[in-house]
Amino acid sequence: MAASTVEILSRGMKCLTEQMGIVEAEHFVSAIIREKFDYTKWQREYFDAKTPKEISEEASYFEKAQPFVSDAIRL
Repeated sequence: MAASTVEILSRGMKCLTEQMGIVEAEHFVSAIIREKFDYTKWQREYFDAKTPKEISEEASYFEKAQPFVSDAIRL
């Protein structure tokens, strides 16, 4: 079953506050609202500025820093 909007917002705020602290998380949310942030446009600009090699290196670094932990079969 898909999570409700309230559940997603709650989990998102929990992630933000755990990683940034309550004050920076609130600043982040305020900036998103104030700037009418377009996540899709931001992602496009972010990835357009990177080479495929840079993206691959960042993904490899992330994978090493955040190892996969599960009982699922990794393909």
